[in-house]
Amino acid sequence: MRKLGISIYPEKSTMNEMKNYIESAARVGVSRMFTCLLSMDERKKNDTIKNLYEIVSFAKKYKFEIIIDINPKVLGMLGIEFNDLSFFKELNVDGIRLDYGFGGNEESLMTFNPENLDIEINMSNDTHYIETIMDFYPNRYKLRGCHNFYPHRYSGLSISHFKSCSHRFKKFGLKTAAFVTSQATNTFGPWPVTEGLPTLEAHRDLPLLLQIKHLIAMDEVDDIIISNCYPTDEELYSLNELSLCLTTLNVVLEKNIPDVERSILLDELHYNRGDVSGNMIRSTVSRVKYKGHNFSIFNVPDIIRRGDVIVESSLYGHYAGEMQIALTDMVNSGKSNVVGQISSEELFLLDEVKPWKKFKLKEAK
Repeated sequence: MRKLGISIYPEKSTMNEMKNYIESAARVGVSRMFTCLLSMDERKKNDTIKNLYEIVSFAKKYKFEIIIDINPKVLGMLGIEFNDLSFFKELNVDGIRLDYGFGGNEESLMTFNPENLDIEINMSNDTHYIETIMDFYPNRYKLRGCHNFYPHRYSGLSISHFKSCSHRFKKFGLKTAAFVTSQATNTFGPWPVTEGLPTLEAHRDLPLLLQIKHLIAMDEVDDIIISNCYPTDEELYSLNELSLCLTTLNVVLEKNIPDVERSILLDELHYNRGDVSGNMIRSTVSRVKYKGHNFSIFNVPDIIRRGDVIVESSLYGHYAGEMQIALTDMVNSGKSNVVGQISSEELFLLDEVKPWKKFKLKEAK
């Protein structure tokens, strides 16, 4: 099941700030936490570990799953060998993320750790790293992947690279994750640069909710983690009613549309037909459900624009009641009622509504 996550950086926050954030996040359904030791100051490592232990213990009260980001250098700083992860069990985390790892066999051996910790590896490089690990027969039930985040503007992943990397992990059925970024002012992550912390460069300036909706629509990764601290209350609360398993598109409704057309848009579970058109998304269940209903003409613009939502009138015979979303501009035959428009900022999500893809429409506020 997909989880929403947050990130905590004990070196840069007060204990009260972190605890308040965890409580607020838990209220909107967040159940995963990412934390990081990569930027740990060796001179202050004892204080860092002490604070980390306290905040991990607090998050566990809310049943958070917790993964901590490390690399071989951090292990050396802590005097830990790759084949003895008892330190992290004592820290009470659920797993470790290897920002960069070893040669494949070491990662495989780590998945059989007696502490039963998950081993999460960096999945943002389109190489055969995961295939190499799989060649050494790991315990794949304890192996997972997580993309990087990118604080420097223009350094984030392209969508095509993101999908290619993600497919390498999906083919093995491994659990995966990626990061989104809050747009709140004065946010921070583990590094000094603060230009947002997305996995995808295309997300850097998008609203937090829209980034998450895009990852859900693409369905390339499982868990979605807010990377920087601290999102606004408004950003957090916007996640409260979000479906994590279904693409949801906001629609701006035309005024005074009939009740049946309104119900078709907002109450039905839609899916795109398998014999897809390049011009429109077609949801045909409603034309069967409302067969025999008279769909009158009431809003028939000459040109149908990309993003326009249509319910066909009874002038279209057996197509009457079919819901469509325009993917291109088209000339209206004079028989098609435009009942709403997909919100302009979400038009790019239409590209992810693949054949047979299920989705819902929600009235834009």
